[in-house]
Amino acid sequence: MYWIIGYNDERDMPSTITRFDTRVFSMNTPSPTEPPRLRPLPRLIFASRWLQLPLYLGLIAAQCVYVFHFWVELVHLLEAAFGNQAALQALVTGIGYKETVPSSGLNETIIMLVVLGLIDVVMISNLLIMVIIGGYETFVSRLDLDGHPDQPEWLSHVNASVLKVKLATAIIGISSIHLLKTFINAAAYDEKVLIAQTAIHITFLVSAIAIAYTDRLMSHPQK
Repeated sequence: MYWIIGYNDERDMPSTITRFDTRVFSMNTPSPTEPPRLRPLPRLIFASRWLQLPLYLGLIAAQCVYVFHFWVELVHLLEAAFGNQAALQALVTGIGYKETVPSSGLNETIIMLVVLGLIDVVMISNLLIMVIIGGYETFVSRLDLDGHPDQPEWLSHVNASVLKVKLATAIIGISSIHLLKTFINAAAYDEKVLIAQTAIHITFLVSAIAIAYTDRLMSHPQK
């Protein structure tokens, strides 16, 4: 409880005495609002988003498989560089390299195809991370990474539309790597396969442009 004394300017004497009860202020202080309670059916429908959680956990398991595959290919490459014929044969079989003359060691084409395969694994792994983190943040629950030093730059403005554009761009990059590997090792493929892969890559490119253009129209509607 507080007493406030008012003074008269002419006589410099207390003219009014006002009493304030601190309980009034404490009672009028707004309390933090609680989220509204949902009815049983809306609560069940809203909670169904957690059914996607096992899917994202499965993608994390697939990510582990890709990491293991990356290290197996890298170890084979290092062993083949030191003259291990078994590792070299494993690389040649894995990349589907067609040799006109059997080689006794690594050549530039084999190294290039193996490295492109490793880059392909990394890009697919990046795609998985984008789907896992962005999808969980968008469709399941917030990760509360605001202010975290390791928060990905793209996650701060991610939504369903941005995620679609980024996924389309990542798929184009993966398709480009596959197409480059095919043309480097063109002797191992039929002409129809080369034409089909080129057409598929162009289709991915056109689809990504269409998705980006549609997202731009939706984000900036014409007046």
